[in-house]
Amino acid sequence: MSIAEVRSSQLLTTFGPGSMVDLPSGSVIIGGLECWRYPAGEPPPYVDEPRLIAKLRARLEKPTLKLKRPPASKDDSFTSRPGIDVWGFPRWFLVQKTEAILGADGNPKPGYKGTRRRLVPQSRLDKGKFRDGDEACDVVPVRFVRACAHGHVDDIDWRTFVHGPSGSCGGDLFLDEKSTTGALVDIEVACSCGVAPRSLAQAATKGSRALGLCSGARPWLGSYSHDEGGCKEYSRLLIRSASNAYFSQTLSVISIPDKKSPVDELVRELWDAGLSNIATQPELLPIMLQIPNIAVRLAGVPPAEILASVKRIAAGVAAFVERPVKDVEFEAFSDSTDELGSDMPDGDFYARKLKPELWRSPWTDCLKSVILVHRLREVVAQVGFTRFESAPTEINGELPDELALDIEVAPLSREADWLPAVENRGEGVFLQFDSAVVDAWIARAPVQARLRLLYQGFAEWLRTHPTSTRVFPGGAYILLHTFSHLLMTAISLDCGYPASSLRERIYALPATLGGPARYGVLIYTGSPDAEGTLGGLVEAARRIKDFIKKALELAALCSNDPICAHHKPGSHDHSPLLGAACHGCVLVPETSCEQRNELLDRALVVPTVENIGAEFFNRP
Repeated sequence: MSIAEVRSSQLLTTFGPGSMVDLPSGSVIIGGLECWRYPAGEPPPYVDEPRLIAKLRARLEKPTLKLKRPPASKDDSFTSRPGIDVWGFPRWFLVQKTEAILGADGNPKPGYKGTRRRLVPQSRLDKGKFRDGDEACDVVPVRFVRACAHGHVDDIDWRTFVHGPSGSCGGDLFLDEKSTTGALVDIEVACSCGVAPRSLAQAATKGSRALGLCSGARPWLGSYSHDEGGCKEYSRLLIRSASNAYFSQTLSVISIPDKKSPVDELVRELWDAGLSNIATQPELLPIMLQIPNIAVRLAGVPPAEILASVKRIAAGVAAFVERPVKDVEFEAFSDSTDELGSDMPDGDFYARKLKPELWRSPWTDCLKSVILVHRLREVVAQVGFTRFESAPTEINGELPDELALDIEVAPLSREADWLPAVENRGEGVFLQFDSAVVDAWIARAPVQARLRLLYQGFAEWLRTHPTSTRVFPGGAYILLHTFSHLLMTAISLDCGYPASSLRERIYALPATLGGPARYGVLIYTGSPDAEGTLGGLVEAARRIKDFIKKALELAALCSNDPICAHHKPGSHDHSPLLGAACHGCVLVPETSCEQRNELLDRALVVPTVENIGAEFFNRP
């Protein structure tokens, strides 16, 4: 099978390797990178972004790692079918024909309004149908599977689940739904032998052993692929279409203007063709210049100039690895003059400063500059995926250590030396905050008291993730993160882009040697085609002071107040990483948030009904 015409950006979020997808003819799991096929005879669709490639090569310890765009699936050729292969999963099905639930006397239970459907393995199907005597019954894939925190996923051993580890009678299995709510407590697995039915709710809680040890299955890497190291985790019940069944782990960078010379551009393009060897062995330069491709591209360039360029590029690659992703981006934004980049139709980056008289107001005095980003290019690479819990990037834009979030990231392939990536082109607005104003706000006593409360919630999260090395991000990050959500919501109502298409990058960077801490917010949009560069966001940013005012006014009162404003993280519910934040005020689509709607608190931004005095902005 092959998936046709799926947008490349979706392949890295919703439909990446290991994700489960419903099709008209059944259910499948997207195959690993070995199942991604490209047209024969065409050059590989590599994506070039030195900063991102250098980061991934160092992190994954693969010096030849490359980035490729997802294949375009056409399914119109019998000799070469570019696309993505998928595997049928799960392999158990529910018969659509309902049956009566019989009592001990063999007659239907009186007054019972539930439904019973037969649960059958794929081996009992005949041409996609279940034969019940002479009747051919339709079937659908069962929506329940088992998985673990390592990303493994497999069919539930239904017979062992209902009979226990002692064995199975070999009778017919049924799924009984005692109500129409779909609640797990009302769904039971039964057997024709008369053994007591077992509720699926027993397998849903974390730490439950009802489904036994995980099998280590990795069906996205092949029908019978298993983790060679095995798995010592107990399986958990997973609804394969639920939102927690698949979280893509990605790393992205914004392509900043390239200020190198034209020779550096040529050398960088030929870097993987062999010029990288010259960095450590300069004597190889004459030999490299005899390679036809390199000789043609560098014809007429003096060898001394080539050697100097190689040394500059090698030093730059090392700098890419050592410096956090957001450090480089913030420097490009904050050090820009009136213009940055080139205003070309196919350009990667172009930004201009907005005149202060257009954004100055009593409620924006905390800003240092506003930059309109007319064109930007974002390169996003998928590194792996998780189940049950997401693994967002660190606040500095880097990939988190696997221990940081107490989550293991599942691989996309067995041995592939490349990763899938997409190029998103769009526009945005960057707000640089005055470091002195933010630092003075953090030092206030009410703010420190509020941060201690938020840290208690963070400590509660750590208690449920005992091996995590994650650190508390600090008040400045939570402030900017919450402000970004409020501003995105206000802008989305006017700019023409839906809220789910806007994204954020929060810059709360520590002080450097001899310099202050750095704070900023980038709100941007982007897509693989031209939809991200329609100009609506830049046009809205020209009236940024009006949108900031609107955002602050809307945030002062939530539709769920006073409950929202009085929320104490870690003690009132299961949201230990949220302060005064809920779907009525701060939360946005998870695709828009770099922390998947965590680390937010409205009380740090504006006065709430609780009026604790920790707000950063005065009421407009």
